[in-house]
Parts: sequence; structure tokens; C-alpha cells
Amino acid sequence: MADSGAAAGGRRNHSSASPFEPVYGYSRAVRVGNRIDVAGCAPIEPDGSSTPGDAGAQAARCLTIIREALEALGGTPADVVRTRMYITDPADADLVGRAHGAMFGDIRPASTMLVIPALIRPEWKVEIEAEAILIEK
Repeated sequence: MADSGAAAGGRRNHSSASPFEPVYGYSRAVRVGNRIDVAGCAPIEPDGSSTPGDAGAQAARCLTIIREALEALGGTPADVVRTRMYITDPADADLVGRAHGAMFGDIRPASTMLVIPALIRPEWKVEIEAEAILIEK
């Protein structure tokens, strides 16, 4: 998707297919220097529809969006140092945690999972955000 390129101060913005980004005025991810912040990723398919299935399937989609945003800005999941998972039902914690573990099990970033009352679309069960720091190799 769109990458605004390097702006003043080395800032690069990345946009995904989310219908909310242009309307609400935010980027999917922003890189400044060696840091990438990925906004909360909801289970949205490329066509704008909601990802079907349980919280685990929705979390997997959120994590795919995170991976794609990181890669668009020169990072990888291995660069992630912090994640936050927002779920609407505590019964979904294990499904979401296992999806998170499938991507980050060996990386083990600092992470928080919060139960919140609702997300923007009622069918969404999870939203995930990430922070990464790229280390020169």
C-alpha cells in the first residue's frame, strides 16, 4: 500500500487498505529513525470487510496487517519490542494469546492484553498494536 516516503526528520508513513485511515486522519504505521509504531490493527480484510471467524482467526489477520506494515517500513516481526492486544471478551484471551504466540513466540516482546467493552464494529473481537525498534546488524 501507500508509503509517503521519507519526510522531514526521516519520518515515513505507511497506509494500508483500512477505510478508516483517510477519514480519521491516521497512518497504519509510522517510522521515525529506527522506530516503527503500528496503529491498532483490527480484523479488516483487503476489501474492507471484517475477517470472519473466531477471535483467533481475527487476531491472525490483525497480526498479518502488522507484519505487512513492518515490512513496508523496513522492519520484521523480530524487531517488535511491545504489543498491546485489546479483546472484548475475556473468554477469547487464549485464542488471541495463541495467535500472538504463533508470530512472537521466539521473539517474546513486552505485551499487554486488555479487555475492553467494544470495538468500532460489533463483530470485531480483537485489535492489536505494535512497537518496533530496528537494530543495525
